[in-house]
Amino acid sequence: MTTDFNGFGLPPKLLQALVRVQFTTPTPIQAQAIPFALQGRDILGSAQTGTGKTGAFGIPLLAKLMDNAEAAALIMTPTRELATQVLAALQQLIPVPSIRTALLIGGEPMPKQFRQLQAHPRLVVGTPGRINDHLQRGTLKLANTRFLVLDETDRMLDMGFGIQIERIVAHIPKERQTMLFSATLPAGIVKLSSKYLNNPERISAGSMTDAAPNIEQELIHTSDSEKYTKLLEQLEKNKGSAIIFVKTKYGTEKLADKLSKQNLKADAIHGDLRQTRRDKVIQGFRDKKFRILVATDLAARGLDVPHIELVINYDMPQCPEDYIHRIGRTARAGASGKAVNFLTNADRIKWGAIQRLMNPNAPRTHEPREDRAPRRGGRSFGGGKPSFGGGKRYDRSEGGERKSFGDRKPYQGEKRQDGERKPFGDRKPFYSKRPEGASAERSEHKPVYSEKRREHAPAGERKPYQGKRPEGERSERPRHESAERKPFHGEKRREDGERKSFGERKPYQGKRPEGERSERPRHEGGERKPYQGKRADGGHRSEGKPAHGKPYGENKVGGDSKGGDTPRRFFKPRPRAA
Repeated sequence: MTTDFNGFGLPPKLLQALVRVQFTTPTPIQAQAIPFALQGRDILGSAQTGTGKTGAFGIPLLAKLMDNAEAAALIMTPTRELATQVLAALQQLIPVPSIRTALLIGGEPMPKQFRQLQAHPRLVVGTPGRINDHLQRGTLKLANTRFLVLDETDRMLDMGFGIQIERIVAHIPKERQTMLFSATLPAGIVKLSSKYLNNPERISAGSMTDAAPNIEQELIHTSDSEKYTKLLEQLEKNKGSAIIFVKTKYGTEKLADKLSKQNLKADAIHGDLRQTRRDKVIQGFRDKKFRILVATDLAARGLDVPHIELVINYDMPQCPEDYIHRIGRTARAGASGKAVNFLTNADRIKWGAIQRLMNPNAPRTHEPREDRAPRRGGRSFGGGKPSFGGGKRYDRSEGGERKSFGDRKPYQGEKRQDGERKPFGDRKPFYSKRPEGASAERSEHKPVYSEKRREHAPAGERKPYQGKRPEGERSERPRHESAERKPFHGEKRREDGERKSFGERKPYQGKRPEGERSERPRHEGGERKPYQGKRADGGHRSEGKPAHGKPYGENKVGGDSKGGDTPRRFFKPRPRAA
């Protein structure tokens, strides 16, 4: 293993660029990856965050592009910030002007990216989503791509970029060199490497589940109500730049505003911000325009700010691997830093998963829960029968056991001769009054019975209805079994008592007698008289002239629409305004 970059056989111009940016000694991952990359081997590399993975694939990539003037390279990252940071780091090392670059990320103006692609860049850095957009538009051609780099591959798979990566790789020639780098190597990464890598060289620098040794970790037990107070104490104790991780986008804005009201310079960054705003926040944090950056896990990968001295996990991460990336934002490039974790009762499961990831062989210990309120009633934590309220249960015998059925006292009421329960036929009939001393049934709602029950006579023996019922007697509808109803004695009946038929009625005389029912006159054989009135236009309906110059049946002013002889009522049209 070489102690400087001169032993790798790099081009002289590239070595001068490394000296210019003060790259003198390679990191362990760089010392292992650069020789194999210069040989053209596929690489599957993993190392702790902040150990120089960008230089491990960037330095040999630039050397390859300098040797082959027609080749191009593609680098994919999971986030916009990481893509911007990778391109900025490589642009400092480009020694020749022939290697043009392009940044393809979401949130950037498309015309700007069109101009970059029209210049035929040889080094393209971007996110999978925007790269696919340009491939569908036909503005990006990958036929000359001979080098492919997947950075932070585990994060890209977690974000659901697996399908988009497959579509991009389908446009790249199979004869290529592929380098895959990740901070952790879960099963999905190993499966992906077997699909895209050809006999890769496995490189690992340090433990993938251990934090950097120069990071001081502190665990603070607290509650949700006291968490903000503890945060102010830590910010008062540590005066350097700090990054605070929370779990929601809304939480970043809320906490940053709350800290700003305490005269603490703070800003927030999350995925819902526009790209220009995100770039402005990160650049302001690098330039130390504000001290505190409140962020989601968006800033947990690839954010390289050398002056971060404190990382606070205000909310524990959802994924255990994200904890290593979070605390890796401090103590970069050999510096020292501190990580503070706020642990509540709701975060104990997450913290246990983090401990099992970082110390898989350590025995599991249960810490006492001093701040947890005691349980009252219900099922205890250790099992056992549930108690409703935790009070006294039903009475038991002296030995503590529940009394059996045989230990109960016998019935003290009236005993039967044979000791058995009497059958239903042997029981005494019910009386209105129960004997004295008998057990009261349903004592809460005692039924009331009269001493003398009324006996009803049979239906045939009842007296006929006299118009008035005696006082106290039951009101019933009168029944007439044998008697016939009296016939109707009005004038509308015939001698036989039947109602006169329709044909026997007297014809309509023009006037109805007083009290008679008003009915519409019926003319069976006679014809109706024609209408003698006058129309609004002076004509008569009987003359066959249509009203208002319209044929019969189309007049909608009055009357029916069928053009009959019934009189119509016409209205004068409303005069229109001139």
